[in-house]
Order: sequence, then C-alpha cells, then structure tokens
Amino acid sequence: MPIHEGWLTGARRVPSPNHNARPEGEVSLLVLHSISLPPGEFGGDDIERLFTNRLDPDRHPFFAGIAGLRVSAHLLIRRDGECVQFVPFHERAWHAGRSRWRDGEVEREGLNDFSVGIELEGDEVSPYTAAQYAALARATRALLAGYPAMTASRITSHARVAPLRKTDPGPAFDWAFFRQRLAATDIFS
Repeated sequence: MPIHEGWLTGARRVPSPNHNARPEGEVSLLVLHSISLPPGEFGGDDIERLFTNRLDPDRHPFFAGIAGLRVSAHLLIRRDGECVQFVPFHERAWHAGRSRWRDGEVEREGLNDFSVGIELEGDEVSPYTAAQYAALARATRALLAGYPAMTASRITSHARVAPLRKTDPGPAFDWAFFRQRLAATDIFS
C-alpha cells in the first residue's frame, strides 16, 4: 500500500474541499479519530457527505448542528477495512481543531499543520473490526515509510491532543492490538 503523490494506493478517492497547504510542509504526527454518522450508526455515505460539504441537515436531527462544519480527514477506514481518502497527505486536512502536542520539550499547537488525520468508522464503544486494524496497520506502515519524520512513537489519539473536548477513538480502540498489527511483518496483518 504505497503512497503516490500524497495518495494511498488502493484507497478510494473522494476529494474534499476542506484542506489547504501545510505552512512548513512537515508531516510528522498521526492522529487517530473515530466517527459515525448518524451517531452510533455505521455504513452509508453521510461521513463522505460531511467531509465534502454535502451533508443534508434534514436527513437526521443530529445533522442540523453539523451540516455547516467545514471539516475533513486525510483517510477514513470503514468497518469492512475500505480506505477512503479525502485529502492528500502532504496537504493540511482540517481534523484536529484546537489541539496540543508535547513534542519533546516544546508544546505545539495547530496540529493540522503537521499531522495526518485518520478516521475509523466507529462510535468509541463498539469494538473496531479486525479489517479496520489490518487496514490501519497497512496505511500506517505506508505513512511511516513515506514520511520519515513520522515514527511509531508519534502516533496518538484525538483524545490525547484535545483532552477537554474529545474522547475518540475511545476505550473500544485496542492500542496493544494495533501496535501488534503494526509490528507484524506478514502482508496480510
């Protein structure tokens, strides 16, 4: 699953208008998120509609409050392991919002400037699927190979970078299992 010109080979492309250039070009942090639309429901195209500014506010009561948001992620990993890419990795997606990261001795803000955002289709309490962990491990390996400043120690959660606002990917995300999959050497991991 190599990366070519910022796009993950094999990922379905659904370009989002919600991105811009990174100010320094740095790509050095991976932030994991979760999303389900409507909340607690999986499948459908509502996530894609949100990230492409086409969410129908009348389709579900929850959508009225978020339809005007201008947000995106670089990559969405669906429950079946399908990868959908919205923004090339070398561009700035709008996923982390107000966030902070302790980078050695320096506390950094504006994480969208240097991070990649991956959304897992999930609701923080339902277990993520084996297919999602496998796809996440493959995508992460591609990112680590393509962006040398990003290392396994520079993978975090939205909850850790915005702890008073966010809780995703939540307690259902098995960090130990993900790290095992990431370290696995077989191509089917």
